[in-house]
Amino acid sequence: MIIIRRSPFTGKLNTLDLPVTTEQLEARKAGALVQDAFPHLDADQREFLITGLAPGEWELMLPPLAD
Repeated sequence: MIIIRRSPFTGKLNTLDLPVTTEQLEARKAGALVQDAFPHLDADQREFLITGLAPGEWELMLPPLAD
């Protein structure tokens, strides 16, 4: 299913084709934890559903701290 979310960092609309169902999206909307509604998705995909950040966007916006 094509999912579109707006990035809170850039304001850009990000699109991902995720293997989710309408029923799973409804469960999440009703309050299910993202890891319970979508146990088959990886961390980047779940983050996208929660925040709208595309995979890799965290690293661009928040680079690792120097030692």
